[in-house]
Amino acid sequence: MRRPILPGDITSTARALLAVAPAQRRALCERIFAGAGQALRHTRRTRRLCPDWGDGSLSAAARKFTLADEPFYDVAPYLACTRLVLARLARHLRDHGAAEGHGADP
Repeated sequence: MRRPILPGDITSTARALLAVAPAQRRALCERIFAGAGQALRHTRRTRRLCPDWGDGSLSAAARKFTLADEPFYDVAPYLACTRLVLARLARHLRDHGAAEGHGADP
């Protein structure tokens, strides 16, 4: 069973990235993905929320950090953050062979 990646997961993660300096964004993105994966494994094993990362969604993991207000996509830094999140998700799906349309473990 895989957890679906919802639009809110992408926007929450992008907003967390937007709230930090550009030089910190890639590392924070990796941390959020790793935290979501850790939480997903925890919730599957214990049937309880992970105390550190929540329910296993990217959104819950991202919300452990400050989120910038959500701007429109024509704000270049937000678009760059969104692209970073989508590129990380695409790499994860490629590396883990997730079936199209069935979600993924972050």
